[in-house]
Amino acid sequence: MAAKKKEQERYREVRNSKAGRNFFIGEKFEAGIKLTGTEVKSIRAGKGQINDAFVRIDRGDVPTLYGSHILEYEFGNRENHNPTRPRVLLLHKKEIDRLKLEMEAGGQALIPLRLYFKSGLIKLEIALCKGKKLFDKREDIKKKDQMREAERAISYRR
Repeated sequence: MAAKKKEQERYREVRNSKAGRNFFIGEKFEAGIKLTGTEVKSIRAGKGQINDAFVRIDRGDVPTLYGSHILEYEFGNRENHNPTRPRVLLLHKKEIDRLKLEMEAGGQALIPLRLYFKSGLIKLEIALCKGKKLFDKREDIKKKDQMREAERAISYRR
């Protein structure tokens, strides 16, 4: 019975695996996302991807998710959705204004971190991010290697 629960939880969220590697992650926000029925069914089946996605605020202060890919629903009909269409995000006006100011002021981008279910609704966690340079990425790799070696040394002594 426990294995079945783990199997279901595996598809409960879609993560952006490139975000931590390519960006310094700043302040995080939770946004609703406007989807069609077949998109929700595809996400429940684990058929979504947000690795190359980004958020832009345009068309009169409407945050929009671009570059996400949600596969067409397998059992859908001719009314199936377009997998790469832009999707509108739902945020409070104060949050939108704040994000707009932050993006204009400091060269930051809005990057989606994860797409998940919260009490029956699909939410998108977005963050204000600043791009990493190549030397920053190298420093992160060095830190991870040092931590891994330290953990090996500790486990070897036990």
